[in-house]
Amino acid sequence: MDVVVAVVLVSHSAALAGGLRELLAELGGGRVTVLVAAGTADGGLGTGYELIAEAVRVADGGAGVVLVPDLGSSVLTARAVLADLPGGGAVLVDAPFVEGAVAAVVTASTGAGLAEVAAAAEQAWHHRKF
Repeated sequence: MDVVVAVVLVSHSAALAGGLRELLAELGGGRVTVLVAAGTADGGLGTGYELIAEAVRVADGGAGVVLVPDLGSSVLTARAVLADLPGGGAVLVDAPFVEGAVAAVVTASTGAGLAEVAAAAEQAWHHRKF
């Protein structure tokens, strides 16, 4: 199997991110690694530096990782993680959580590169539902 860009869902809620991951598994056709970095280490609501760092490390198969945050402190914590990581193989996107993650996974499943997957996620802001 070809190496494709992976996606990490950074959320305050493991249940929220887990449900989205379930949807993304179908949409990615099994080609895209989607990991959840959600909640706190003790199972509560919030975000955790270590959870995000580990998810990025595990997800990166060589093509890069797109991090899709839900809101607020998930952005701040993900930024802190990325500031400490060497290289530039992980990108935090400014995208709606669900639509951005869908766009990222669908684009990654085509074998697109990191910049294209990140751009697709961020362009999801412009997709109207009706």
